[in-house]
Amino acid sequence: MANSEHLELLRQGVDVWNAWRTKEPSITPVLIGANLGEANLNEAFLKGANLSEAFLSGAYLRHAILSGANLSEAFLGAANLDGASLNGANLIEANLRGASLNGARLVDANLTKADLTGAVLVDANLEHADLTGCRVYGVSAWNVNLSKRTKQQDLIITRADEPTVTTDYLEVAQFIYLMLHNEKLQRVIDTITSKVVLILGSFSSERKLVLDALRDELRNRNYAPVVFDFEKPKSRTTINTVTLLARMARFVIADISDAKSVLMELQAIVASSPKLPVLPIIVAGQNEPGMFDSFEPYPWFLKVHPYENPAQLLVDLKDRVIGPLETEVVKLR
Repeated sequence: MANSEHLELLRQGVDVWNAWRTKEPSITPVLIGANLGEANLNEAFLKGANLSEAFLSGAYLRHAILSGANLSEAFLGAANLDGASLNGANLIEANLRGASLNGARLVDANLTKADLTGAVLVDANLEHADLTGCRVYGVSAWNVNLSKRTKQQDLIITRADEPTVTTDYLEVAQFIYLMLHNEKLQRVIDTITSKVVLILGSFSSERKLVLDALRDELRNRNYAPVVFDFEKPKSRTTINTVTLLARMARFVIADISDAKSVLMELQAIVASSPKLPVLPIIVAGQNEPGMFDSFEPYPWFLKVHPYENPAQLLVDLKDRVIGPLETEVVKLR
């Protein structure tokens, strides 16, 4: 059946659509790029449907069957998907801003780089789902069902117009966001021994390889890395954000290679955080930035560690980066 015929059945109503599906269950609907904005698709049977790049803004999909459906790059902003079955669905780069997914089932669903800004995921089942790179700013994720196989790496906790801050795990993402915007919680965190490690550096293509390798190895060593991207325009808010992130950190690792912009943040962090060890690293062959000697009066600002390449940095990480930092943590606390 052609795409236009599928659309016509859907326009006639879900009852007509489901009746047709009952008679011809072997046919999979193809609705690539279809405009179904605000359509009433409650309880619709769309298992395995191809809805990639479809426009479903404000659509009603309560208890709809979308298991195995292709919704990659679909626009589902403000859609109601409460109780919907999206098991195994492809939601790569889908826009789910403000969507309601209360009690939705997303077992094995692929939400890589999906935009979940302001989405409601209360009681949603995300077992074995892939959330890598999702934007989760303002997400409501109470009592979410997760599993050890749920991938929750590089979650973006800031708005699209703000400098990018990423971390792992939904619970951590929500907590860090609250920390950035709640002064009372900021005071509470000062009393907590944290495993958070703040990583600063340039996100140019070459330098990002180093930061990614560093972040992954810190994860392997049971730390919770938080990465701050300085490629975007700087502002007073940027300085405040990185300072607040530093207050939550056990220590800071700052790659100063090709990253003069990091110096302003380091000046704010080092001067105001006498119990926070900071260790700068730099690729071999580069000189320290000008006025770098201004950090010498602060003993918690450790000696610069040079590295040849990401592989060599990881070899040195335990003894020449983490080791000195942990020694300084014990000394200061």
